[in-house]
Amino acid sequence: MSHTTPNTEANKFTVTLQQIIDELKLETVYLPKPAEEVLISENEVNRPGLQLMNFYEYFNPERIQILGKTEFAYLSTIGEENRTEIIHTLFKTKIPALVITRDLDLSIFPEFVSLAEEEKIPVLRSKDSTSSFMAALIAFLNLKLAPRITRHGVLVEIYGEGVLILGESGVGKSETAIELVKRGHRLVADDSVEIRKVSNISLVGTSPDNIRHFLELRGIGIINARTLFGVGAVKVSEKIDLIVELEIWDKEKLYDRLGIDNEYISILGVNIPAVTIPVKPGRNLAVILEVAAMNARQKKMGYNATHELLERLGMEQSGKDIIRVLE
Repeated sequence: MSHTTPNTEANKFTVTLQQIIDELKLETVYLPKPAEEVLISENEVNRPGLQLMNFYEYFNPERIQILGKTEFAYLSTIGEENRTEIIHTLFKTKIPALVITRDLDLSIFPEFVSLAEEEKIPVLRSKDSTSSFMAALIAFLNLKLAPRITRHGVLVEIYGEGVLILGESGVGKSETAIELVKRGHRLVADDSVEIRKVSNISLVGTSPDNIRHFLELRGIGIINARTLFGVGAVKVSEKIDLIVELEIWDKEKLYDRLGIDNEYISILGVNIPAVTIPVKPGRNLAVILEVAAMNARQKKMGYNATHELLERLGMEQSGKDIIRVLE
């Protein structure tokens, strides 16, 4: 179970050092206190090459520090007294943790552990190469510490596309999700979707741990999609590629029949393609959402059926981008 918690003072989230140790299979060299009590709030990491040269301008001591073969090679070229002073200066900044990569032997620098004990700095070790370890650590921290919001809706994976279904309570979101699962697609979250901004162009949705894979169906009650349909019918998280808003059919409203305009919904500053689908008896929403997901994928691949039709008819393609912010 995740122990990621919000840091309300800095409007950030934190992850425990124990989570990092478990995720990246790190060896514990020295811990001044239980790893569950060490909180990491910075999603960037640092190789302190410049700091080993005593350059600390723009240095962020909240980042995990990583030493690899290059740093070890440099430290082996300087005297023990100078090396001890350099390492001590780094540890006095109270960095959250130091990770040694490539399973490098710390016994050649015995002052590392003694100074870590003096300044109470966690020291860990990885067997991975420095570049591979940094990539895995940054990806993990970006996911766990990403800005996030929770919204009422349903998230499903349809043909590999993450589709977030929004709409008023009772419009049929959960029923549509069940139909999609029966048709071979996968449920990620029902009722409450936790949306994380993992990069400037992508969002990932997941379900809160305590309600993961449960659905509420009016007239039946609570079901567990994983136990009912099997593990192949569910997924823990999924990138959000398309937003579908379901609304009760309003005969007074003029719905877009061609799809000339490109509609987007902005979540945490990321614009996600969106469509609005009116709901009324006789419409097979599961099939419509399958088509919407495939059509969205085609657009990403550069093909737009509306544009091709208008071109064949010799009509002007005067669509515009419409961006709305998800409240």
